[in-house]
Amino acid sequence: MRLKILTAFLMFSVLCQAQYSFSGYINADEWQNTVYLSVVEDYRKMSGVYAEQIIAKTTADETGFFEFKGNMLETENRIYRIHIDKCSEIQQELNHFNGHCNDSEELLFIAKNTDTLKLPFSFGNQVFCTIESSNPKANAFVKIDSLKNDMRFAYGEFRSAANRKLNNKKWFKTLQYFGEALNEPLAELYIYSYLSDRSSDLHNYYVQDLKNNTYYDDLKARLKNYYPNAPYTQQYTNELEANRYMLSAASGNTAFSWSIYLYIILALSLLTNSVLFYRFWQAKQTKTETLKAKLSKQEQVVLEHLLENKTNKDIAESLFLSVSTVKSHTNNIYKKLNVQSRDEAKSLFIK
Repeated sequence: MRLKILTAFLMFSVLCQAQYSFSGYINADEWQNTVYLSVVEDYRKMSGVYAEQIIAKTTADETGFFEFKGNMLETENRIYRIHIDKCSEIQQELNHFNGHCNDSEELLFIAKNTDTLKLPFSFGNQVFCTIESSNPKANAFVKIDSLKNDMRFAYGEFRSAANRKLNNKKWFKTLQYFGEALNEPLAELYIYSYLSDRSSDLHNYYVQDLKNNTYYDDLKARLKNYYPNAPYTQQYTNELEANRYMLSAASGNTAFSWSIYLYIILALSLLTNSVLFYRFWQAKQTKTETLKAKLSKQEQVVLEHLLENKTNKDIAESLFLSVSTVKSHTNNIYKKLNVQSRDEAKSLFIK
């Protein structure tokens, strides 16, 4: 009987510990206190701010400390991003269009559901520079970014076409070898997405390298071995086949350059993304306008202040109303929107 109780206790302890904890500090004087956690399932969207990738958000306290914890993540390694910005939540739709935001800071890392990750302040209260994690693969992207900074310095020593050409050839292989040495296919994908970027000067080297280098098939094999069910694996496989098909078609038809096919696909991709983003934005705008239409003009004004996290007292002072009047408007807003709290009201307008 005692053995059964002990076994049950141990199993319960394991289940309780099977959760992640990602914590750190931000400088509250420089950044908004909202911190976002995203899962990256498209390695072409590793860097940036994408609303569809966000899986959680939290608020840093007065010391700048924040934490994400739970047990909803994948049990094997995936790519995650934590980001902060200087945009108010109302401005984010405009400032984060197409994933770009100049007023943001982000950190890419590798983690799984059982990992602990801490992001302490580094020198000068800089954020997201130091990673302390139970996962030895967590800081692979930080190492790669450090190497890319060395590369940028090498390019900057002599700003000539000859120097750039020599550096292109050298750093293409340096980055590729570095990624393979990390023994982590997700880190290799980070480098691959950079080297094969069609807007990069290194893309021509990638096209030539793809013709006769077995590295790309080896990477595919490693991905299928380590991450057979991850979305990155199928994405990479499809992309590799498409690129090789275009190279084959180009070599068999001298009337067309392979680059024409690449540009056509790029144009179609950009067009498709633009349409999807516009539809998403339009649907969200319609939903927001429909919800706000339920409110009176005064209630709409109070709602805008609520979304900015102002207290009832602050709202009353801004609108020259009594606190009781603000509370009355707030209760009416809750009833008309069918919510019970500020957080629920905010979730209808901010994603």
